[in-house]
Amino acid sequence: MRPSGRALNEMRAVSFETGFTKHAEGSCLIKMGDTHVLCTATIEDRVPPFIKGSGLGWVTAEYGMLPRATNTRMRREATSGKQGGRTVEIQRLIGRALRAGVDRVALGERQITVDCDVIQADGGTRCASITGGWVALRLAVNKLMKTGAVKIDPLVDPVSAISCGIYAGQAILDLDYPEDSEAGVDGNFVMTGSGKLIEVQMSAEGSVFSRDQMNQLMDLAAEGTAQLAALQKAACE
Repeated sequence: MRPSGRALNEMRAVSFETGFTKHAEGSCLIKMGDTHVLCTATIEDRVPPFIKGSGLGWVTAEYGMLPRATNTRMRREATSGKQGGRTVEIQRLIGRALRAGVDRVALGERQITVDCDVIQADGGTRCASITGGWVALRLAVNKLMKTGAVKIDPLVDPVSAISCGIYAGQAILDLDYPEDSEAGVDGNFVMTGSGKLIEVQMSAEGSVFSRDQMNQLMDLAAEGTAQLAALQKAACE
């Protein structure tokens, strides 16, 4: 039995509140159970120097956690003068994941920055950030298309992410914090709406796992991301 009482293949309740902020070109508050992340997308008519003049667009991301997103207060990273390794790794993952679903030629020479700020954490913050980040990106691109700044939709396939793991010897979908902290195997799966893999992060956290167990987790992830893609589509309509 999972601590939450959920079935092995049951996700937490997922919701998107779009237009959550006034000024961003695209924004949403994603809630995956008790993990809540504010995602905003900002459009700028510039690109990083390494692609300037190429005609290609760029999508990047930044990630952070509010001091009381967890059960004890964390110091703001700004007070130490630099980002922690975990933060840098997660925001690079978010950027890579989102770019995988973008036709950068169709986007044109502009940059969209997706900011993901964790308001409350209960496991799966990077997955929620990717999933909500895509919705914010979709809304921002919709505005570009509405004004005619972009003629062809540059978003070729939705992107979402879900965690899966081995808990008490069983493969489970969408780990919350009590499960994540006790899981023998933990994985994050980033996939497109058409079922293609973008990235898989898996590690043994106390027990090794078999190829069959990995396949079980892959099947659960495909099931979960398909559900997320449908929810993303509904949120953006």
